[in-house]
Amino acid sequence: MEANTQQRDWNGLSDEEFREVAADFFASHVPQHLRHLSRRPRWAEVKEWYLTMSNHGWLVPSWPKEWGGMGLSQSKVLVYLEELERSGAPRVMDQGLMNIGPLLIARGTDEQRQRFLPKILSGEHTWCQGYSEPNAGSDLASLRTEARIEGNEFVINGQKIWTSVAFDANHMFALVRTDKTVKKQAGISFLLIDMRQPGVTVRPIRNIAGHDELCEVFLDNARTPVANLVGELNRGWDIAKALLGFERIWSGSPRQSMLALLRLEKLARANGKMDDPVFVDKYTQVTMDVLDSASAYERFAQIMRTGGSFGFEVSMLKIWATETCQRVTELMVEAAGDLGALGGEVDVDGEAIDILYPFLDCRAFTIYGGSSQVQRNILAKNVLDLPA
Repeated sequence: MEANTQQRDWNGLSDEEFREVAADFFASHVPQHLRHLSRRPRWAEVKEWYLTMSNHGWLVPSWPKEWGGMGLSQSKVLVYLEELERSGAPRVMDQGLMNIGPLLIARGTDEQRQRFLPKILSGEHTWCQGYSEPNAGSDLASLRTEARIEGNEFVINGQKIWTSVAFDANHMFALVRTDKTVKKQAGISFLLIDMRQPGVTVRPIRNIAGHDELCEVFLDNARTPVANLVGELNRGWDIAKALLGFERIWSGSPRQSMLALLRLEKLARANGKMDDPVFVDKYTQVTMDVLDSASAYERFAQIMRTGGSFGFEVSMLKIWATETCQRVTELMVEAAGDLGALGGEVDVDGEAIDILYPFLDCRAFTIYGGSSQVQRNILAKNVLDLPA
């Protein structure tokens, strides 16, 4: 890591000054061939970019400086993410950066921090999230993967599914059932598992768009030291809820919808759809939906900027953003006519645009991180005081 980056007082800059610095960094360093990819790249493709960010001290904006982060305030983390996204940078292996790293800093032991955090920064450890299971996806508390203590180790048996990029991960943080005799949320623990051991099998799942991003993971007498328990035994549910709340904020970003809307406009102007008053009416409606979604996101962003926290209402943000994105991509397929049925990129007025993949990809947005039905139940029960 460059010493001047580590020593720099980023929070001494105004947000706009920091935005200029961040925009310049990403414009200068994001590899051109990796910008605005229409798929999630493999680890081998983005490892060099990951290490470039790490070596410049730009990999983990929210981590404290003592652990190799930039130590940014919440408002500047938001600026960082906005400029990262604006640059078209590819998504890297980010479960270690966004989830398990911050969790260990806040809730881990000092031994866990010393052992795991440097290896996240160096790219030696790549992480996946072991939450969902068959018949326990949105109803996460129904998970059945079990762990029992033998000596100084947990022995783990079960199956995880819909595990993003598990084929490129060598570590997993997972929820496991450690007590079947109590209320289901009270018998869950949070474990760190090395996947490079006998008894761990990863199988890719081809999604509807034809990509292998998701996996199923089988744990057959896999082992992990008792020292890899994060938090207290049987109290993993509290940690899981904290991570999911953070995930819902970012899944509520309007960026995907805004990008899709720009491509929709370009497509519609290229094929004359903007002369069709029926289409223009639909286009106007989704444009208003995107603007409403962006306005709601900005409200939550402002809470972050001022150091505030969220309640159950953050579920509204995820519903709004993900369902809006679906409507925009549905209209794009409609506007494309016959081209909307083609996989891969097509030429639209000199620009290569993949029309079908965003439509297929955003079907999953309303499911992962807690489905729209689960989010509506959360709002009904905890915000509107209605029967869930």
